[in-house]
Amino acid sequence: MDQIHSTGVSPQHVYRPEIDGLRALAVVAVIINHVNKEMLPSGYLGVDIFFVISGFVITSSLAGRSSKNFGDFLLSFYTRRIKRLVPVLVLFVLVTSLLISFFNPTPRVSLWTGITSLFGLSNLYLLKQSTDYFAASTELNVFTHTWSLGVEEQFYFLFPFLVWFTGFSRLPQKGSRNLFLIISALSVASLFAFIKLYQTHQSAAYFLMPTRFWEVGAGCILFLSLKRSPTLLRSLQAIPPVIVTLAIIGVFWIPLRFAIPATMAMVVLTALLLACLRSGTAAYDLLSQQQVVKIGLMSYSLYLWHWGVLALSRWTIGIHWWSIPFQITLIFLLALASYRYVETPLRRYHWSPVRWESIGYGIGTSVSAASLLIILIQTPNLSLYMGRTPSMMAVGVRSLSDPYSLVAVNSQWRGENCIIADNAEVGKKIVLEDCTLGNFEEAKKRVLVIGNSFSAAFTQGFDELVVSDGYAVTLVSAWGASPVKEIPNETPWDQASDYYWETVVPSLINRLQRDDWVFLINDLAGFSPKKSSSQSDLKLQQLETGLRNLSDQLSAKGIRLAILHGNPFAREANCKPVVAEKQWFSPFGGPCQLPNRQQSLLRRQDLDHLLTSLQGEGKLTVIDLFDVYCPKAECTYYAQNGQLLYRDEYSHPSVESVRLSAPIIREGLTAP
Repeated sequence: MDQIHSTGVSPQHVYRPEIDGLRALAVVAVIINHVNKEMLPSGYLGVDIFFVISGFVITSSLAGRSSKNFGDFLLSFYTRRIKRLVPVLVLFVLVTSLLISFFNPTPRVSLWTGITSLFGLSNLYLLKQSTDYFAASTELNVFTHTWSLGVEEQFYFLFPFLVWFTGFSRLPQKGSRNLFLIISALSVASLFAFIKLYQTHQSAAYFLMPTRFWEVGAGCILFLSLKRSPTLLRSLQAIPPVIVTLAIIGVFWIPLRFAIPATMAMVVLTALLLACLRSGTAAYDLLSQQQVVKIGLMSYSLYLWHWGVLALSRWTIGIHWWSIPFQITLIFLLALASYRYVETPLRRYHWSPVRWESIGYGIGTSVSAASLLIILIQTPNLSLYMGRTPSMMAVGVRSLSDPYSLVAVNSQWRGENCIIADNAEVGKKIVLEDCTLGNFEEAKKRVLVIGNSFSAAFTQGFDELVVSDGYAVTLVSAWGASPVKEIPNETPWDQASDYYWETVVPSLINRLQRDDWVFLINDLAGFSPKKSSSQSDLKLQQLETGLRNLSDQLSAKGIRLAILHGNPFAREANCKPVVAEKQWFSPFGGPCQLPNRQQSLLRRQDLDHLLTSLQGEGKLTVIDLFDVYCPKAECTYYAQNGQLLYRDEYSHPSVESVRLSAPIIREGLTAP
């Protein structure tokens, strides 16, 4: 985060050490939160403290700064920003990219995040990743934290234009009023957008500069207000800063579910503290302590390196009580070296007598670093990965639509012919014979398997049922479909889901006969959130209603209903098979950490109760595979026999695990 020395409302040359002390508090809170969120649930709000400080500092640094013309003003502004931000960022991105390439076999997302961070765009890249249905989570991305740099740099792109065209630097009284009015108006709009968007599109509210503008704007407004009104300054300085400081620390413990009020409280409290901090108070004395100030001075380097160390640790040794002291020490040593030997000397060094050349050096360095990383991404032969890759029958989401032949009965499931992949395929005709293993017309019984992409993962789970028991299994999937039609689908696959439930499924059910089965296979993890809410309770009610309605509809025709249950919460770990594979460099389990057996069973108890109640009423049969996917006290990516359980980072079961599940499925579907 930017650390330009603040002057408050004082002359430009005055240095305020207590502001660096506040930076120290902010960066330490962020680090604690990233080490263990339970230790400081809202420690991430340290970033919001940085935003307010940045607005206050950048406005004070431009107050009264003379420039020949607009071009001179822009060159001066961007030269200082580039000299301050670029050198350490380039070093961090290059070193961390090299290291993650050793341990991550597919570092593409991390590397592209690093590349975009060099140009202040990583927040937009991360937002794009979070909106893709099959997108990888950014949890293990070594550059996730650079989103905040993107927000600040995009603000820096806009702010000098506001400063110049309002006359702030040239017309002290009128310009200050103009800037105050425009920043206030934009900040109010930004805050409104943040509150509204956080409820409907949390990632956008979090990552976008327009929804964060109000936080930086709060610092600007504070400086302008104090400059215009000495009376306001005196009034605010009457507030005991120690109370405000303690309130800020208290906000760090607010649970994440109160993110909106916590963010607003942190911004207001930070602004208050900047206004009321004064010499001779306990808070001032604490924040201006020499060691505290030193941490604040190197907070930019600390912020960059801390996440890199922690993310790389998750890929290798993990983060444990015994490792934390070593990891914290490494973070501070890297930050100290970075601050002392890169950040400070290059900021003070006179790059060029011509300022546009200095800007060119910064941009050129970023472009050069980005080019090296793009070459690494685009050239598979340059892979630096030092681990081993697993041997599996099928890997990745694309394998879900691979055709499957059952030679013993001379039939084939034809993959894409049996899938509604997106809204563009609404109206697609499903030919039953293309999607059936076994002889549908002459079968002893027929099983219609329906559901979202998880149903396609189980294609190889019915071999014995077809070959030995004389069943025919028809499997037709719809990507992103609701598990029952009563649950509204609000995804980009909404039309496909509606078409699937309103047209495709009824037409297939009409082909079934008495004593046949409909087998629902979906990812049900979403019905067991970490913390229940009114929304999750509503979803469970909708699921129950849908299952009852479907059961009654089928019972009227003598058709039985079964539902698959038991897939643990593996998707939350975001691990591809190659990452889950046991590696020499991750002796303690690597990044693929799942909730244990007890935690998983506790989390899904409401769903368990719903399904067992329906089974007790004779509405359906529950086929629970939990013991296959979590055979021990600790749930892992491995089955009892050592085979990998999942084919991708979205927890679609592997072919190997499906075949381990087949006897349980067969038992459930052949029960009298």
